[in-house]
Amino acid sequence: MLLLVLLVLSAGGYQLGRRRSLAVSADDGAAPGQRLHSLPSYYGFHTALWTGIPALILLALWIALQPIVITQLVLSDLPAEVRLLPEARLNLVISDIKNLASGNIVSAQVDPAMRAAADHYLQLQAISSAALTVVVLALALGGISIGWRLVSPEFRARNSVERMVNIFLVASSSVAILTTLGIVLSVLFEAIRFFQVVPVTEFLFGLHWSPQTAIRADQVGSSGAFGTVPLFAGTLLISAIAMVVAVPIGLMSALYLSEYANRRFRAVAKPLLEILAGIPTVVYGFFAALTVAPLVRDAGTSIGLNVASESALAAGMVMGIMIIPFVSSLSDDVINAVPQAMRDGSYALGSTRSETIKYVILPAALPGIVGGILLAVSRAIGETMIVVMAAGLGANLTANPLEAVTTVTVQIVTLLTGDQEFDSPKTLAAFALGLVLFLITLVLNVIALYVVRRYREQYE
Repeated sequence: MLLLVLLVLSAGGYQLGRRRSLAVSADDGAAPGQRLHSLPSYYGFHTALWTGIPALILLALWIALQPIVITQLVLSDLPAEVRLLPEARLNLVISDIKNLASGNIVSAQVDPAMRAAADHYLQLQAISSAALTVVVLALALGGISIGWRLVSPEFRARNSVERMVNIFLVASSSVAILTTLGIVLSVLFEAIRFFQVVPVTEFLFGLHWSPQTAIRADQVGSSGAFGTVPLFAGTLLISAIAMVVAVPIGLMSALYLSEYANRRFRAVAKPLLEILAGIPTVVYGFFAALTVAPLVRDAGTSIGLNVASESALAAGMVMGIMIIPFVSSLSDDVINAVPQAMRDGSYALGSTRSETIKYVILPAALPGIVGGILLAVSRAIGETMIVVMAAGLGANLTANPLEAVTTVTVQIVTLLTGDQEFDSPKTLAAFALGLVLFLITLVLNVIALYVVRRYREQYE
């Protein structure tokens, strides 16, 4: 509701600023807006920005800091023996107070001190919410007043608005960059902790993966084996099968739809093809486990082959079907973006349609096609559900697509599922796997960009 009120006040500030600029210009005897430095709309936007931005910043900071401040105030009123508890016990007490205040189940017996703390927590929340409403609305109204007073024929409203918009764009870009940096650093720090326990050489070149270790001292568990070669071999095997299915079908369908199909067929076929991208991966997993895997096993058995119930071939085939739209749709858009003049010039020189596609259209569209294939490869490497349901969880080092294998992403999910402690090598191994997978993907992208750039320069 407070955000809605701020939106209404910002719209009102826009109207007030715009009308004020027209009125100030008219006071000088000129036509409305004639003697203004900027268009009247810029004065309106300037007033609206003064109304909304400071209030939104205060609202965000208040919401972020409110739980911390209220928790500290409630903690300061607790008895001294409670405040001196170990950190884990104290956090449990605070959690019980919050659950009691919200009406949820608590883990301990409710005593008068806990009840008083919960009432105090609710009282502070009510006071904070009321104060937040008053302060934010007062700041918004103050912003309207400041924006209204700044309106004058000499005021450079356009420059000010464009400066604020530029700051917003830079901040948005910084959020994306900082988020990526935060993800990389969080994975890196946990991976370093893992490599302090398990040698890097054993992790990268070990041929056996069995991360079963004892999480607590009172448990009996093996020391674990953290060789990732079987995981990356399974990942590459399934991804290669998927790309063998997806790239030819996707590229050929894109060429047909863009160069051979009529408009009526294209209008029907392309949306139907792109529907494949909207099907949930769990549905593909069911399809792979219940339909494709039995068909592959029965077909292999009928010709004397030993096919596992869960095989890399079944998972790769279904994954290839899933990523066909990534290749076909992007390739189709890139092929259609090739100028028609290049086609006409090729036809004028006597080339056939197939020769034009081979020697003109495909070289011109190659960077976009490679980009679509890279996107499909990333999608295949990061897929989890189909592999879990159709290829299994066994880390087998094999190049036989008829056997069960697993992938890096499946093992990451397996390691982080359930109640885990982040001091165990078993859990930290998931971050090491993520870091290595990130580096491999980064290297592949850099190589692909280098190849595409070099080919594009030669073509141009």
